[in-house]
Amino acid sequence: MIPRDADLKARHAASRVWNETWLSAFFHKPCNHELFVLQSLNMEAGIALAERDGADWLLHIDTDELMYPGSGPEYSLQTVLAAYPAAVDTVVFPNYEALPERDDVSAPFDQVTLFKRNYHHVVSDAYFRSYHAVARGNPNYFITYGNGKSAARVRPGLRPNGAHRWYSYNRAPREETSDQSAVLHYTYDRFDDLKSRRDRCDCAPTEDDAKRCFILPFDRMAFLAASMKTDAELLKWFRERLVWNDPAVVTDLLKSGLFVRLFAPQMFMRGAEAALASGLGVSGPPDDAAADAAAVAAAVADPDNPRWGSREVLRGTRGSVAEEDLAEAAAHAAAAASASAAAKAGGVKAAAGRGVEAAGAGAVKTAAGRRRQR
Repeated sequence: MIPRDADLKARHAASRVWNETWLSAFFHKPCNHELFVLQSLNMEAGIALAERDGADWLLHIDTDELMYPGSGPEYSLQTVLAAYPAAVDTVVFPNYEALPERDDVSAPFDQVTLFKRNYHHVVSDAYFRSYHAVARGNPNYFITYGNGKSAARVRPGLRPNGAHRWYSYNRAPREETSDQSAVLHYTYDRFDDLKSRRDRCDCAPTEDDAKRCFILPFDRMAFLAASMKTDAELLKWFRERLVWNDPAVVTDLLKSGLFVRLFAPQMFMRGAEAALASGLGVSGPPDDAAADAAAVAAAVADPDNPRWGSREVLRGTRGSVAEEDLAEAAAHAAAAASASAAAKAGGVKAAAGRGVEAAGAGAVKTAAGRRRQR
Protein backbone atom coordinates (compact mmCIF):
# COMPACT_ATOMS: atom_id res chain seq x y z
CA MET A 1 0.00 0.00 0.00
CA ILE A 2 1.25 3.49 -0.84
CA PRO A 3 0.60 6.04 1.94
CA ARG A 4 -0.80 9.48 1.26
CA ASP A 5 2.39 11.21 2.28
CA ALA A 6 4.59 14.02 1.04
CA ASP A 7 6.12 11.82 -1.67
CA LEU A 8 2.72 10.98 -3.16
CA LYS A 9 1.63 14.61 -3.00
CA ALA A 10 4.83 15.64 -4.78
CA ARG A 11 4.15 13.02 -7.45
CA HIS A 12 0.64 14.44 -7.89
CA ALA A 13 1.93 18.00 -8.15
CA ALA A 14 4.47 17.04 -10.82
CA SER A 15 1.95 15.16 -12.96
CA ARG A 16 1.73 16.06 -16.66
CA VAL A 17 -2.07 15.85 -16.27
CA TRP A 18 -2.18 19.47 -15.07
CA ASN A 19 -0.95 20.66 -18.47
CA GLU A 20 -3.47 18.62 -20.48
CA THR A 21 -7.13 19.12 -21.33
CA TRP A 22 -8.74 15.68 -21.00
CA LEU A 23 -9.29 16.09 -17.23
CA SER A 24 -9.33 19.87 -16.99
CA ALA A 25 -13.12 20.13 -16.66
CA PHE A 26 -12.77 18.71 -13.13
CA PHE A 27 -9.86 20.91 -11.98
CA HIS A 28 -10.26 23.29 -9.03
CA LYS A 29 -13.80 22.20 -8.24
CA PRO A 30 -15.00 20.87 -4.87
CA CYS A 31 -15.96 17.50 -3.48
CA ASN A 32 -16.58 14.73 -6.04
CA HIS A 33 -14.73 16.62 -8.76
CA GLU A 34 -11.68 16.83 -6.53
CA LEU A 35 -11.96 13.12 -5.76
CA PHE A 36 -12.21 12.29 -9.47
CA VAL A 37 -8.97 14.18 -10.16
CA LEU A 38 -7.27 12.55 -7.16
CA GLN A 39 -8.26 9.10 -8.37
CA SER A 40 -6.81 9.85 -11.80
CA LEU A 41 -3.57 11.08 -10.25
CA ASN A 42 -3.34 7.90 -8.18
CA MET A 43 -3.92 5.83 -11.30
CA GLU A 44 -1.03 7.67 -12.94
CA ALA A 45 1.14 6.90 -9.91
CA GLY A 46 0.02 3.28 -10.19
CA ILE A 47 1.27 3.13 -13.77
CA ALA A 48 4.77 4.13 -12.66
CA LEU A 49 4.74 1.51 -9.90
CA ALA A 50 3.43 -1.16 -12.28
CA GLU A 51 6.19 -0.39 -14.78
CA ARG A 52 8.78 -0.51 -12.01
CA ASP A 53 7.54 -3.87 -10.73
CA GLY A 54 7.01 -5.47 -14.13
CA ALA A 55 3.24 -5.93 -13.70
CA ASP A 56 1.26 -7.02 -16.75
CA TRP A 57 -2.10 -5.39 -15.98
CA LEU A 58 -3.42 -2.44 -14.02
CA LEU A 59 -6.91 -2.25 -12.49
CA HIS A 60 -8.48 0.61 -10.54
CA ILE A 61 -11.29 -0.11 -8.09
CA ASP A 62 -12.47 1.69 -4.96
CA THR A 63 -12.62 0.52 -1.36
CA ASP A 64 -16.37 -0.12 -1.66
CA GLU A 65 -15.86 -2.43 -4.63
CA LEU A 66 -14.82 -6.02 -5.25
CA MET A 67 -13.61 -7.65 -8.42
CA TYR A 68 -15.79 -10.62 -9.41
CA PRO A 69 -13.90 -12.66 -12.04
CA GLY A 70 -16.92 -14.86 -12.71
CA SER A 71 -15.74 -16.07 -16.10
CA GLY A 72 -12.57 -17.68 -14.72
CA PRO A 73 -12.06 -20.86 -12.73
CA GLU A 74 -11.35 -20.47 -9.01
CA TYR A 75 -12.21 -16.76 -9.25
CA SER A 76 -8.87 -16.08 -10.92
CA LEU A 77 -8.61 -12.63 -12.45
CA GLN A 78 -5.30 -13.60 -13.98
CA THR A 79 -6.99 -16.44 -15.85
CA VAL A 80 -9.69 -14.08 -17.11
CA LEU A 81 -7.17 -11.54 -18.38
CA ALA A 82 -4.86 -14.18 -19.86
CA ALA A 83 -7.68 -15.30 -22.16
CA TYR A 84 -7.56 -12.02 -24.10
CA PRO A 85 -5.25 -11.88 -27.12
CA ALA A 86 -2.17 -9.69 -26.93
CA ALA A 87 -3.75 -7.14 -29.28
CA VAL A 88 -6.35 -6.23 -26.62
CA ASP A 89 -5.13 -3.27 -24.57
CA THR A 90 -7.97 -2.73 -22.12
CA VAL A 91 -10.81 -4.87 -20.77
CA VAL A 92 -13.97 -3.26 -19.38
CA PHE A 93 -15.67 -5.03 -16.49
CA PRO A 94 -19.31 -3.89 -16.24
CA ASN A 95 -20.35 -2.99 -12.71
CA TYR A 96 -23.09 -4.66 -10.69
CA GLU A 97 -24.73 -2.60 -7.94
CA ALA A 98 -25.22 -4.22 -4.53
CA LEU A 99 -28.78 -4.01 -3.18
CA PRO A 100 -29.54 -4.13 0.57
CA GLU A 101 -32.64 -6.07 1.54
CA ARG A 102 -32.80 -4.69 5.07
CA ASP A 103 -32.13 -1.31 6.64
CA ASP A 104 -29.59 -2.41 9.27
CA VAL A 105 -26.72 -3.61 7.07
CA SER A 106 -23.40 -3.00 8.81
CA ALA A 107 -20.94 -5.10 6.74
CA PRO A 108 -22.00 -5.00 3.07
CA PHE A 109 -19.40 -7.46 1.74
CA ASP A 110 -20.74 -10.04 4.17
CA GLN A 111 -24.44 -9.17 4.39
CA VAL A 112 -25.46 -8.14 0.86
CA THR A 113 -25.90 -10.88 -1.76
CA LEU A 114 -28.40 -9.28 -4.18
CA PHE A 115 -27.05 -7.33 -7.16
CA LYS A 116 -28.43 -5.29 -10.02
CA ARG A 117 -26.78 -6.49 -13.19
CA ASN A 118 -25.30 -4.17 -15.76
CA TYR A 119 -27.14 -3.70 -19.05
CA HIS A 120 -24.16 -5.24 -20.85
CA HIS A 121 -25.00 -8.54 -19.15
CA VAL A 122 -28.79 -8.64 -19.61
CA VAL A 123 -31.30 -8.95 -22.43
CA SER A 124 -32.06 -5.44 -23.69
CA ASP A 125 -35.82 -6.01 -23.87
CA ALA A 126 -35.95 -6.90 -20.18
CA TYR A 127 -33.78 -3.92 -19.33
CA PHE A 128 -36.02 -1.38 -21.07
CA ARG A 129 -39.24 -3.08 -19.98
CA SER A 130 -38.33 -2.95 -16.29
CA TYR A 131 -36.25 0.21 -16.27
CA HIS A 132 -38.64 2.28 -14.13
CA ALA A 133 -39.37 -0.60 -11.75
CA VAL A 134 -35.65 -0.99 -11.11
CA ALA A 135 -35.01 2.78 -10.85
CA ARG A 136 -37.74 3.11 -8.18
CA GLY A 137 -38.12 6.85 -8.65
CA ASN A 138 -34.39 7.49 -8.61
CA PRO A 139 -32.77 9.39 -11.50
CA ASN A 140 -31.27 6.37 -13.29
CA TYR A 141 -31.23 2.58 -13.52
CA PHE A 142 -28.07 2.57 -11.40
CA ILE A 143 -27.88 4.67 -8.26
CA THR A 144 -24.38 5.85 -9.09
CA TYR A 145 -22.18 5.07 -12.10
CA GLY A 146 -23.04 2.46 -14.73
CA ASN A 147 -20.06 2.41 -17.08
CA GLY A 148 -17.95 -0.19 -15.26
CA LYS A 149 -14.22 -0.15 -14.61
CA SER A 150 -11.42 -1.27 -16.91
CA ALA A 151 -8.12 -3.10 -16.64
CA ALA A 152 -5.23 -2.11 -18.90
CA ARG A 153 -2.10 -3.82 -20.10
CA VAL A 154 0.96 -2.01 -18.82
CA ARG A 155 2.47 -0.70 -22.02
CA PRO A 156 4.45 2.41 -22.97
CA GLY A 157 2.24 5.49 -23.21
CA LEU A 158 -0.47 4.23 -20.83
CA ARG A 159 -2.41 6.94 -19.01
CA PRO A 160 -5.67 7.17 -17.05
CA ASN A 161 -8.76 8.41 -18.83
CA GLY A 162 -10.78 9.40 -15.80
CA ALA A 163 -11.34 7.01 -12.91
CA HIS A 164 -13.09 4.34 -15.01
CA ARG A 165 -10.98 3.98 -18.15
CA TRP A 166 -7.44 3.93 -19.50
CA TYR A 167 -6.01 5.44 -22.65
CA SER A 168 -2.62 5.80 -24.34
CA TYR A 169 -0.50 8.72 -25.41
CA ASN A 170 0.73 6.61 -28.32
CA ARG A 171 -2.44 5.31 -29.99
CA ALA A 172 -6.11 4.59 -29.44
CA PRO A 173 -6.26 1.38 -27.38
CA ARG A 174 -8.17 -1.69 -28.48
CA GLU A 175 -10.88 -2.28 -25.87
CA GLU A 176 -13.12 -5.26 -25.16
CA THR A 177 -15.90 -5.76 -22.62
CA SER A 178 -16.15 -8.83 -20.42
CA ASP A 179 -19.38 -10.75 -20.88
CA GLN A 180 -19.28 -12.47 -17.46
CA SER A 181 -16.85 -10.87 -15.03
CA ALA A 182 -17.88 -7.73 -13.18
CA VAL A 183 -16.99 -5.12 -10.58
CA LEU A 184 -19.29 -5.37 -7.57
CA HIS A 185 -20.14 -1.90 -6.28
CA TYR A 186 -21.45 -1.72 -2.70
CA THR A 187 -22.89 1.78 -2.78
CA TYR A 188 -25.39 3.20 -0.27
CA ASP A 189 -25.91 -0.23 1.28
CA ARG A 190 -25.80 1.06 4.85
CA PHE A 191 -28.02 3.73 6.31
CA ASP A 192 -24.87 5.37 7.64
CA ASP A 193 -23.58 5.69 4.07
CA LEU A 194 -26.57 7.89 3.30
CA LYS A 195 -26.54 9.69 6.64
CA SER A 196 -22.87 10.60 6.31
CA ARG A 197 -23.64 12.56 3.15
CA ARG A 198 -24.69 15.50 5.30
CA ASP A 199 -21.07 15.86 6.41
CA ARG A 200 -19.62 15.34 2.95
CA CYS A 201 -17.60 18.27 1.65
CA ASP A 202 -18.01 21.94 2.44
CA CYS A 203 -21.22 22.42 0.48
CA ALA A 204 -24.47 24.19 1.36
CA PRO A 205 -27.69 22.14 1.21
CA THR A 206 -29.06 23.91 -1.85
CA GLU A 207 -29.80 22.68 -5.37
CA ASP A 208 -27.12 24.94 -6.84
CA ASP A 209 -24.44 23.89 -4.39
CA ALA A 210 -25.35 20.23 -4.78
CA LYS A 211 -24.79 20.55 -8.54
CA ARG A 212 -21.50 22.34 -7.89
CA CYS A 213 -20.24 19.64 -5.54
CA PHE A 214 -21.59 16.33 -6.88
CA ILE A 215 -21.24 14.85 -10.35
CA LEU A 216 -24.00 12.22 -10.20
CA PRO A 217 -27.72 13.08 -9.80
CA PHE A 218 -28.40 10.59 -7.02
CA ASP A 219 -25.42 11.82 -5.01
CA ARG A 220 -26.97 15.29 -5.15
CA MET A 221 -30.34 13.94 -4.02
CA ALA A 222 -28.70 11.97 -1.21
CA PHE A 223 -26.75 15.00 -0.02
CA LEU A 224 -29.85 17.19 0.09
CA ALA A 225 -31.96 14.49 1.78
CA ALA A 226 -29.28 13.79 4.39
CA SER A 227 -28.76 17.49 5.05
CA MET A 228 -32.39 18.53 5.35
CA LYS A 229 -34.23 15.54 6.85
CA THR A 230 -34.33 14.27 10.40
CA ASP A 231 -32.89 10.83 11.06
CA ALA A 232 -36.38 9.31 11.12
CA GLU A 233 -37.35 10.99 7.85
CA LEU A 234 -34.08 9.98 6.25
CA LEU A 235 -34.51 6.35 7.31
CA LYS A 236 -37.94 6.33 5.64
CA TRP A 237 -36.37 7.81 2.49
CA PHE A 238 -33.63 5.16 2.63
CA ARG A 239 -36.18 2.33 2.88
CA GLU A 240 -38.31 3.68 0.03
CA ARG A 241 -35.48 4.25 -2.44
CA LEU A 242 -32.70 1.87 -1.56
CA VAL A 243 -33.90 -1.14 0.44
CA TRP A 244 -35.31 -4.06 -1.58
CA ASN A 245 -37.47 -5.76 1.04
CA ASP A 246 -40.37 -6.99 -1.11
CA PRO A 247 -39.62 -10.67 -1.86
CA ALA A 248 -42.14 -10.83 -4.71
CA VAL A 249 -40.57 -7.91 -6.54
CA VAL A 250 -37.07 -9.27 -5.99
CA THR A 251 -38.12 -12.71 -7.26
CA ASP A 252 -39.61 -11.22 -10.44
CA LEU A 253 -36.46 -9.23 -11.16
CA LEU A 254 -34.29 -12.27 -10.49
CA LYS A 255 -36.39 -14.26 -12.96
CA SER A 256 -36.02 -11.50 -15.55
CA GLY A 257 -32.24 -11.66 -15.23
CA LEU A 258 -31.88 -8.03 -14.16
CA PHE A 259 -31.00 -9.07 -10.60
CA VAL A 260 -28.63 -11.83 -9.55
CA ARG A 261 -27.60 -13.55 -6.31
CA LEU A 262 -23.85 -13.75 -5.69
CA PHE A 263 -22.73 -15.49 -2.51
CA ALA A 264 -19.00 -15.67 -3.22
CA PRO A 265 -18.04 -12.41 -1.42
CA GLN A 266 -20.08 -13.38 1.64
CA MET A 267 -18.50 -16.83 1.68
CA PHE A 268 -15.00 -15.41 1.36
CA MET A 269 -15.63 -13.09 4.29
CA ARG A 270 -17.16 -15.74 6.52
CA GLY A 271 -14.62 -18.34 5.51
CA ALA A 272 -11.74 -16.02 6.34
CA GLU A 273 -13.29 -15.08 9.68
CA ALA A 274 -13.89 -18.74 10.54
CA ALA A 275 -10.33 -19.66 9.64
CA LEU A 276 -8.96 -16.84 11.78
CA ALA A 277 -11.23 -17.73 14.69
CA SER A 278 -10.06 -21.33 14.49
CA GLY A 279 -6.43 -20.41 14.77
CA LEU A 280 -5.84 -21.75 11.26
CA GLY A 281 -6.08 -18.36 9.61
CA VAL A 282 -4.25 -17.13 6.53
CA SER A 283 -1.65 -14.47 7.21
CA GLY A 284 1.84 -13.30 6.35
CA PRO A 285 3.58 -12.85 2.98
CA PRO A 286 1.89 -14.24 -0.18
CA ASP A 287 3.92 -17.47 -0.21
CA ASP A 288 3.16 -18.11 3.48
CA ALA A 289 -0.47 -17.18 2.98
CA ALA A 290 -0.79 -19.66 0.15
CA ALA A 291 0.77 -22.40 2.26
CA ASP A 292 -1.48 -21.56 5.23
CA ALA A 293 -4.55 -21.54 3.00
CA ALA A 294 -3.65 -24.91 1.52
CA ALA A 295 -3.10 -26.33 5.01
CA VAL A 296 -6.52 -25.16 6.18
CA ALA A 297 -8.17 -26.56 3.07
CA ALA A 298 -6.44 -29.91 3.34
CA ALA A 299 -7.04 -30.25 7.09
CA VAL A 300 -10.77 -29.72 6.83
CA ALA A 301 -11.26 -31.61 3.58
CA ASP A 302 -9.30 -34.67 4.75
CA PRO A 303 -9.21 -34.57 8.57
CA ASP A 304 -8.31 -38.26 8.94
CA ASN A 305 -5.06 -37.84 7.05
CA PRO A 306 -2.16 -38.38 9.49
CA ARG A 307 -0.52 -35.22 8.22
CA TRP A 308 -3.32 -33.16 9.75
CA GLY A 309 -4.12 -35.29 12.81
CA SER A 310 -7.36 -36.96 13.76
CA ARG A 311 -10.81 -35.40 13.44
CA GLU A 312 -10.91 -35.11 17.24
CA VAL A 313 -7.59 -33.23 17.31
CA LEU A 314 -8.82 -30.84 14.63
CA ARG A 315 -12.03 -30.28 16.52
CA GLY A 316 -9.96 -29.50 19.58
CA THR A 317 -8.18 -26.69 17.72
CA ARG A 318 -11.39 -25.15 16.39
CA GLY A 319 -12.85 -23.78 19.58
CA SER A 320 -16.47 -22.80 19.10
CA VAL A 321 -16.35 -22.42 15.32
CA ALA A 322 -18.98 -24.56 13.61
CA GLU A 323 -17.60 -27.36 11.44
CA GLU A 324 -19.67 -26.30 8.44
CA ASP A 325 -18.14 -22.82 8.69
CA LEU A 326 -14.67 -24.34 8.67
CA ALA A 327 -15.58 -26.43 5.63
CA GLU A 328 -16.68 -23.25 3.91
CA ALA A 329 -13.45 -21.58 4.99
CA ALA A 330 -11.45 -24.43 3.53
CA ALA A 331 -13.08 -24.14 0.12
CA HIS A 332 -12.23 -20.49 -0.07
CA ALA A 333 -8.85 -20.91 1.54
CA ALA A 334 -8.05 -23.15 -1.43
CA ALA A 335 -9.21 -20.37 -3.76
CA ALA A 336 -7.02 -17.93 -1.83
CA ALA A 337 -4.06 -20.26 -2.27
CA SER A 338 -4.70 -20.35 -6.01
CA ALA A 339 -4.95 -16.56 -6.07
CA SER A 340 -1.65 -16.21 -4.21
CA ALA A 341 0.04 -18.59 -6.64
CA ALA A 342 -1.36 -16.57 -9.54
CA ALA A 343 -0.06 -13.38 -7.97
CA LYS A 344 3.39 -14.90 -7.80
CA ALA A 345 3.24 -15.88 -11.48
CA GLY A 346 2.36 -12.42 -12.75
CA GLY A 347 0.87 -9.48 -10.88
CA VAL A 348 -2.04 -7.19 -11.36
CA LYS A 349 -1.75 -3.84 -9.63
CA ALA A 350 -4.78 -1.99 -8.37
CA ALA A 351 -4.85 1.72 -7.73
CA ALA A 352 -7.68 1.95 -5.24
CA GLY A 353 -9.78 4.94 -4.25
CA ARG A 354 -7.70 7.56 -2.45
CA GLY A 355 -4.61 5.38 -2.07
CA VAL A 356 -2.61 3.19 -4.40
CA GLU A 357 -2.48 -0.45 -3.36
CA ALA A 358 -1.06 -3.56 -5.01
CA ALA A 359 -3.36 -6.55 -5.35
CA GLY A 360 -2.47 -10.05 -6.49
CA ALA A 361 -3.87 -11.33 -9.77
CA GLY A 362 -6.98 -13.35 -9.08
CA ALA A 363 -7.33 -12.00 -5.55
CA VAL A 364 -10.71 -10.68 -4.41
CA LYS A 365 -10.11 -7.61 -2.25
CA THR A 366 -12.05 -7.87 1.00
CA ALA A 367 -12.49 -5.52 3.93
CA ALA A 368 -14.85 -5.65 6.87
CA GLY A 369 -17.67 -3.33 5.91
CA ARG A 370 -16.23 -0.29 4.17
CA ARG A 371 -13.08 0.12 6.25
CA ARG A 372 -10.69 2.48 4.47
CA GLN A 373 -7.46 0.76 3.54
CA ARG A 374 -4.82 3.44 3.79
